[in-house]
Amino acid sequence: MIYESYSSEDTRKIGNMIGEKAKKGQIYCLIGDLGVGKTVFTKGFAQGLGISEHITSPTFMIVNEYHSGRLVFNHFDVYRIEDSDEMYEIGYEEYFYDEGVCLVEWANLIDELIPDGAIWIKIEKDLEKGLDYRKISVE
Repeated sequence: MIYESYSSEDTRKIGNMIGEKAKKGQIYCLIGDLGVGKTVFTKGFAQGLGISEHITSPTFMIVNEYHSGRLVFNHFDVYRIEDSDEMYEIGYEEYFYDEGVCLVEWANLIDELIPDGAIWIKIEKDLEKGLDYRKISVE
């Protein structure tokens, strides 16, 4: 499925729509260059889950947990992960295989740990279509 976004508000709405459809145990892998809107998408995704807490990127914490929605939301940012052993140290398997939903920013950096059946979302710019244009591909 391919979505087109022409603003950060569009990107948030697309994230919201996908979050509304999320089911327990699903893992969403979010990839894209710096500045494409991964955090904006994630905030929308959390809204779709009914999360009322303020969403922040867990760049230094690696994972943030949110419990105020219809499902537990485990938000990973693995940009600073240097090798897979760090993921084992934080107990990633407990998050990946629990009853909540996981969204992993920069998931391509740990793709060997991502279970089969994960949903991959790629956000890309296309400057020919405008500075704010984003193509959001969901597989």
